[in-house]
Amino acid sequence: MFLEKDFSQIHELGIDLETVYQQINDFKEGFPFMQLQKAATLNDGVIQLSEEQLTTFEAIYEKKIKKLTPLKFVPASGAATRMFKSLFSFLEEGKSDKSTDQFFNKLSDFAFAEDLKKILPKDADNQTIADYYLTRKGLEYGTLPKGLLKFHKYENESRTALEEHLVEGATYASNDGKVKLHFTVSPEHLSRFLKLLNKVVPNYEEKYNVKFDISFSEQRRSTDTIAVNMDNTPFREKDDSLLFRPAGHGALLANLNDISADIVFIKNIDNVVPDRIKSTTITYKKALAGVLLKYQDKIFDYQYQLKEWASEPLLLELSHFFEEKLCILPPVEFMEMNHNQKVMYFQKKLNRPLRVCGVVPNTGEPGGGPFWCKNSDGTTSLQIVESAQVNMDSITQKEIFNNSTHFNPVDLICSMKNYRNEKFDLLKFRDPKTGFVTQKSKDGKDLKAQELPGLWNGSMSDWNTIFVEVPLITFNPVKTVNDLLREEHQ
Repeated sequence: MFLEKDFSQIHELGIDLETVYQQINDFKEGFPFMQLQKAATLNDGVIQLSEEQLTTFEAIYEKKIKKLTPLKFVPASGAATRMFKSLFSFLEEGKSDKSTDQFFNKLSDFAFAEDLKKILPKDADNQTIADYYLTRKGLEYGTLPKGLLKFHKYENESRTALEEHLVEGATYASNDGKVKLHFTVSPEHLSRFLKLLNKVVPNYEEKYNVKFDISFSEQRRSTDTIAVNMDNTPFREKDDSLLFRPAGHGALLANLNDISADIVFIKNIDNVVPDRIKSTTITYKKALAGVLLKYQDKIFDYQYQLKEWASEPLLLELSHFFEEKLCILPPVEFMEMNHNQKVMYFQKKLNRPLRVCGVVPNTGEPGGGPFWCKNSDGTTSLQIVESAQVNMDSITQKEIFNNSTHFNPVDLICSMKNYRNEKFDLLKFRDPKTGFVTQKSKDGKDLKAQELPGLWNGSMSDWNTIFVEVPLITFNPVKTVNDLLREEHQ
C-alpha cells in the first residue's frame, strides 16, 4: 500500500502512521450513523429564557467575569470563494442570473462599493467590475478569507467581519478592560490580518476604552487526512506523492485545545451584524455565559460532595440533576449497579468540559440541529447532529431529523477546566467515529476525502451540553455576497 518514501512524507507532516492506517480503515468500513432518539425541543432538551431569567443570568455573568478570563475564539481560516460562485460563473463564462443582476443593480449598497469605485476604469462594464472585484486586478475578494471582507457600512466608516468581532469582544468578552480574541487563519493570509489590525485596533481601543490581546493559529498539517481512490487505495499526486487534505473544522479542536481561558465564546467569522442590532446578541451572549457559570458551579459543588461522602440521598439527587438538568439518561444497567459503581459513573460524567449552545428556531437552513442521541456507552445525551451523520434511509431516523424544531448557528460558550482549575485535554472527549467521508476530485480524477469529527458535534460529543434558545436575529450568516444586501446587514 505504501512506498518507502511515503513514510518520510507522513513523518514530515507530523502524522502518526497508525492514524493514517485508521483513516484508510474508516474509508473501507465507513462511519456509523448517529442513533437519534428524538429531537431536542422547548422544555425537552432546549431551555427558553424568560425576560426575568435573561436579566438574572446576565447579572450572574457580569458579577463573576470580574474574577475570570474570557476569550473569544473565531474560526476564520476558510476562503470566501463560495460567496462568489455566481459572480465567478459570470466572469469566466458570461453566465448571468438573478443573483448577479442583483449584485450589479445594488452595487452602491455594499460596504466595499467606495473601495471598488476608486480603482475601476472609467465606464467599466459589468464584466470589468466583476474582474476588479474578484481578482488581483483590484480588490481580489474572490481569494480572500471572509474576515478581511468589508461587511457593513456606517456613516463615517466601513467595517470588515474581523472588525465586527473586535467590537463584539469589547462588549461582552472584556475583563477589567482587557479583551482576548483568537482567530484561526490560513498562513498565506496572516500578514493581511496583521496589517488590518495594526491599522484599526488603536481606534477601537480608544472608542471602547479597552486593550485587545489578539492571537492567531493555523490549522495544523498534522490534522490533515489522507485521500483515497474510489477503491480505497491511497490517492497519488502527479509526482507520485500521497495526497493529504485539510480535515474540515474538526481539525480546529487542536487549536481550541491550546487555548487557556476560563470561559470561551465560539462564533463563526461571518455571523456578525451592524451596531444597530447588536444589543440582542450581546444580551444573549452574556446570559448564555451566565447559564454556563451557574451550571459549572453546581457541577463543581457535586464533585466536591462526592469526594467527601457519597450518601444515598446525594446519589438520588444526582440522578435527578443528570436527567432533568444535564439531560443525560443512564444506561439500562444503571439500576443494577452497586453504590461504588454509581459513584464512579457520576464522577466520570461530571468531570467533563461544559458547553452551552445557543440554538435558533429552525427556518429550513441546511445544517445541524440539537437532538437526544444514544451514545456508545449506553447513555442518552444531547448532541448537535449534522444531516450527514443520520441514516436517511431509515424512515424512523429521517422522521426524527425532520422533526427538529431548532438549528445550530454555532453559538457556543465553553468551560474547559475542571473543578481543580486544570485544563481538560479536549482530545479525550471527542468521538473519532463521527467523521465524514465526501467525494471530491483532483486533476480530473475522483477521490474520497475524510473530515475529522466536527468541532461542535463529534469533537465535543463527550461534553456536558446545555441547549438554550436564542432569537433568530442573532443568527445572520453571510453565505453569498448578496446576503450582505439583507436588511440585517444594511
